[in-house]
Amino acid sequence: MSRYRTLPYRALLAAALLASVAGCSFGADPDEAPVARARTAAEAEAAPAPAPGSPFWVDPESDAARQIRIYQRQGRTADAQALRRIADRPVATWPSGDNPQPGIRRAVEGAAKDKRTALFVAYNIPHRDCGKYSAGGANGVDGYRAWYGMFAEAIGDAPAVVILEPDAVAHMVDGCTTPDHHAERYQLLNEAVQYFKKLPNTKVYLDAGNPSWLPDPYSLVEPLRRAGVENADGFALNVSNFQTDATVRAYGAKVSQGLDGKHFVMDTSRNGEGPLRGDRDQAWCNPPGRSLGTPPSVSTGDPLVDAFLWIKRPGDSDGPCRGGPSAGTWWPEYALGLAKRARF
Repeated sequence: MSRYRTLPYRALLAAALLASVAGCSFGADPDEAPVARARTAAEAEAAPAPAPGSPFWVDPESDAARQIRIYQRQGRTADAQALRRIADRPVATWPSGDNPQPGIRRAVEGAAKDKRTALFVAYNIPHRDCGKYSAGGANGVDGYRAWYGMFAEAIGDAPAVVILEPDAVAHMVDGCTTPDHHAERYQLLNEAVQYFKKLPNTKVYLDAGNPSWLPDPYSLVEPLRRAGVENADGFALNVSNFQTDATVRAYGAKVSQGLDGKHFVMDTSRNGEGPLRGDRDQAWCNPPGRSLGTPPSVSTGDPLVDAFLWIKRPGDSDGPCRGGPSAGTWWPEYALGLAKRARF
């Protein structure tokens, strides 16, 4: 991976995008039965194809890819084809548990094989999500330091992008995270940014909520500074939300203006129809009628926007609302709806 070390970010991504993608070899034993060979060919046909326009790794064993195989066995050919709109595109890996390394190493190894960049979300801050649907997080300061240390160690010198702690800053701004936890959280976010930035090929974007959550973009400027955004590559917007590209761009430009031109990335995974109208308190949680948004790409047409990313995993539930399973659980019916309504 040493050839990436001296490349600037956009050159790094462009190099990964232009690199040829390694094909899968299904070398069969010449004495193997014809039925077994046919099954292998079918599996090869079902494997996700790399998405055009993005330098990021596509997981061949994602929930969407496995669901395609289930639909094919059930004869649901049209549904399987629709779900390729998710399976064929890069989606962020959200490592979980006290030891995040197995999932990270798997993604890093897969990305290296395909000559692509791994995309991660670091989501384990203490007192996470104020005890709501995604409650949890590391056990205290020492637990979090150990966790992000293991996270960074597993990335090593591989090309990677890390979206750091969705909701963590915004929950301090809106008051959900109580003031007695603010100093600790700001300290940990600063430390995590600096720790990840010691890695030679890792880019870090600190999460900054979305336009619906905090309508005043300038309310984020000082909190992001206190959280260490100046040492990061930028900030991330619209993670797990549904605000339109145009709304997020305009909002991000104002935040950037307050941060002396800092760049940002946008989560476009589920914003194809924009946000659900009305029901503001629950509009973010498994809203019906939504669709996939702009496919992941580093060709954004905006000098402030480094990438359109699918940070939220399309098809993962937001929580036990509107009939959904627990937060982060694959929900194939919802995924299929997102895919079928996609406009690309």
